[in-house]
Amino acid sequence: MNNITTSDQSNKLSAVSELAAAFLTVDEASEGQRVDNFLTKTLKGVPKSHVYRILRSGEVRVNKKRVNADSRLSLGDIVRIPPIRATIIEKPEHVAPATSKFEQAIIFEDDAMLVIDKPAGFAVHGGSGISRGVIEQLRLERPKAKFLELVHRLDRETSGVLMLAKKRSALVALHEAIRNHQTDKRYVMLVQGEWLEAKKRVVLDLQKYLLPNGERRVNVVTDASKDKYDERQTSETLFKLIKNFNSPVIGKFSLLEAQLVTGRTHQLRVQLAHLGFVIVGDDKYGDFALNKTLVKHGLKRMFLHSSVTKIRHPLTNDKLELNAPMPAELSKFLLKLEP
Repeated sequence: MNNITTSDQSNKLSAVSELAAAFLTVDEASEGQRVDNFLTKTLKGVPKSHVYRILRSGEVRVNKKRVNADSRLSLGDIVRIPPIRATIIEKPEHVAPATSKFEQAIIFEDDAMLVIDKPAGFAVHGGSGISRGVIEQLRLERPKAKFLELVHRLDRETSGVLMLAKKRSALVALHEAIRNHQTDKRYVMLVQGEWLEAKKRVVLDLQKYLLPNGERRVNVVTDASKDKYDERQTSETLFKLIKNFNSPVIGKFSLLEAQLVTGRTHQLRVQLAHLGFVIVGDDKYGDFALNKTLVKHGLKRMFLHSSVTKIRHPLTNDKLELNAPMPAELSKFLLKLEP
């Protein structure tokens, strides 16, 4: 019997040949995963239709028993994968770079979590013309890591606290904490205009939609748009005024802190644009003419930064406060707004 652990599976897929079945032992990296997702990840290059076919036929067994596609794996389970009569496309091995792009950005790390201060300009994952995002880069830099997954996302031009899980149990616990509103996430942003309220709670229904070129966008539900799209999600944010600026050269701006109650796609950007206070440098919902002017004054990115995340440790339950200081380029721009 060919028995290998799941942590070796990506390097030993040739064990699943046309001649013999393979038996994989579930380790921490795959504990709690759905069987179909486990097989899709294991059998790189095998069409999903074939994966579901061998599941339906009962050729895939867990501890010698038939399983459904949505069955969850437990630590130590033995998964039987039948001989696969398909060409398995092996991904080329990459050599880890000599220097890390994010080693100096680490805020916190232990056996369960990795937290970095993500710089602006880096997508969290590849796709849409981006070959390698933060998660792909970190996996490349840490080839011996058994498990490494994003806990949440940040927009490409947003900097700050980004959490990753190093164990599936930590990922599940962190996702549950986020769903149950047991996290405290704070952002700072600079908006155009004079914000007058010390504190303001904003609750708006948001909808996702696609542009003709396939790019994703979000808007606020209005009477004119409420029946246009199927999906609708309530968004809630608590805003706090930090400081107003009145530059005789550039104009009026306000520095805000936002505490997320919900975490919808582009939530802060869409809410603020709807209220007439666009985030400066925002290339999707902002003032494009203003952005072009601000580039001449040194602001070449969106002024949105994930500054603080307070959360319980997913395994020890200890209180964590994860802080990412304001990037130098943003602090420098604020100085230009002073009279």
